[in-house]
Amino acid sequence: MLASKLFVVATPIGNLADLSPRAQQVLADVDLIAAEDTRHTGRLLQHFNIKANLISVHDHNERQRADLIIERLSEGKQVALVSDAGTPLISDPGFVLVRAVREAGFEVSPVPGCCAFVAALSASGMPSDRFSFLGFLPSKSGARRQALSDLSAHTETLIFYESTHRIVESLKDMALTFGADRFVLIARELTKTFETIKGAPVGELIEWVEADANQQRGEFVVIVEGAPERVAGLTAEVERILNLLADELPPKKASALASQITGANKKELYQLLLSKKE
Repeated sequence: MLASKLFVVATPIGNLADLSPRAQQVLADVDLIAAEDTRHTGRLLQHFNIKANLISVHDHNERQRADLIIERLSEGKQVALVSDAGTPLISDPGFVLVRAVREAGFEVSPVPGCCAFVAALSASGMPSDRFSFLGFLPSKSGARRQALSDLSAHTETLIFYESTHRIVESLKDMALTFGADRFVLIARELTKTFETIKGAPVGELIEWVEADANQQRGEFVVIVEGAPERVAGLTAEVERILNLLADELPPKKASALASQITGANKKELYQLLLSKKE
């Protein structure tokens, strides 16, 4: 390894066998490991019989720790950055540190490995040529619905993280905002004993999750099918109104009423609803 380098090391999201040989070697060789939670990382290192100097780097001390790590790099030391699970910086601390290290003129090198949303997407069967990873939705329902509403017309696959405490409410807000027929997939406890990957129209998915308390536990990746491509000239607001009416009315009635409300072409609206069903 070259001197004075920060390694960004991905760690397992569940199954410890997923820690790559290269990651093990880097963690064993560096002079210092910056960990989101030193106790959690300590257990990982102990499993692989790796002895290392650990310091904590989390949301509340990252700027201060950056100065210390840059000082160590200036002494010719090597440092590794890890999060509790998966790839650092992906909905985890590290951005401030990595930017500071690069601005100080030191090299940053990734040691790739696990990332929960990439693992879920690879097994989802959902379109992966275009997607947006959006991290965690707001914790309060009003803000969450507004965030989802802003995304309702996006045609790319949408990917979120969600916690065990909010998964049901988030799915319900998705059904309300996107429509109960929008296809959604949840992936929980990835690589662990009780791994579950389940996809269905979100209305059906809510019923399935609510029927089994075990499916409400763990950390979730939620993948949402993108909206159908918009008919030229139709605004997101017109589509929102059409989708709300279509949840309650047959396609012909919904498109006729949406046309009266918005002034949009009734035939185009009807064709849009048919394309969504297909």
